Amino acid sequence: MSLEQIKAAIRDVPDFPKPGILFKDITPLLRDPALFREVVKLFVDRQRGRSIQRIAAIESRGFLLGAAVAHELGIGLVPIRKKGKLPYETIEQTYELEYGSATIEVHRDAFEPGESVLLIDDLLATGGTALAAAQLIERLGARVLEIDFLIELAFLEGRAKLSRYPLFAPISF
Repeated sequence: MSLEQIKAAIRDVPDFPKPGILFKDITPLLRDPALFREVVKLFVDRQRGRSIQRIAAIESRGFLLGAAVAHELGIGLVPIRKKGKLPYETIEQTYELEYGSATIEVHRDAFEPGESVLLIDDLLATGGTALAAAQLIERLGARVLEIDFLIELAFLEGRAKLSRYPLFAPISF
């Protein structure tokens, strides 16, 4: 499998979730076991041997990638969710995204002070969601080792918003 095969399987869905947005749909990758294995392998190969104590994954497609990578690396997974979805005490962060604003949260006890955290999501657009997630991690005393995405929408320049963090995004549109 090649990166080009992975990229070719990403489906464009126009006008979702609202008119004018071209959504990059990774469900064809998830449906194909060989392609999904290759996607997970991209992240695992990059991170194997690094000192990562937790993977933080952003709702919802980030959960799919983050859980598989955490499993392969044998480390714990922390979900970062939309406001109101976590059952225990949380801290929250509000941010702007390309089509509105949102609030995400994480459990107050999700990280130990000083832990190294790999933050994973499927797609980097404007960077607002990832920045808010990184801020949550840091507010709890942990350190963001790197932020990994499968896809970067380079024309939205989200990388600039995240310039203080090492980033990995093997596919760019």
